[in-house]
Amino acid sequence: QVQVVESGGGLVQAGGSLRLSCAASGSIFGIVVTDWYRQAPGKGREFVATITSGGNTNYADSVKGRFAISRDNTKNTVYLQMNSLKPDDTDVYYCTVARRYWGQGTQVTVSS
Repeated sequence: QVQVVESGGGLVQAGGSLRLSCAASGSIFGIVVTDWYRQAPGKGREFVATITSGGNTNYADSVKGRFAISRDNTKNTVYLQMNSLKPDDTDVYYCTVARRYWGQGTQVTVSS
């Protein structure tokens, strides 16, 4: 069983930045795909970004150019750097490892 823990969420003003972290038990990030999703209350989960085992990345159009996903295999951590945040980015952000293991989520709130 892989344990996944997100952190780094918080309250930030529009235009600000946050960096989310996704830590997993075991040295797994180098061999599996990792995704970030987000979800607002009463809505379905929305894809945000992905990074493959080979380091290829992909982003939702809504965050392209503002968010960046990266990985540090030595720390078993995947990051989501979020810049130029907008109120519409307010959501609970989830990390999923191997598209199978999910964390508990971290709240991001962007004030206008």
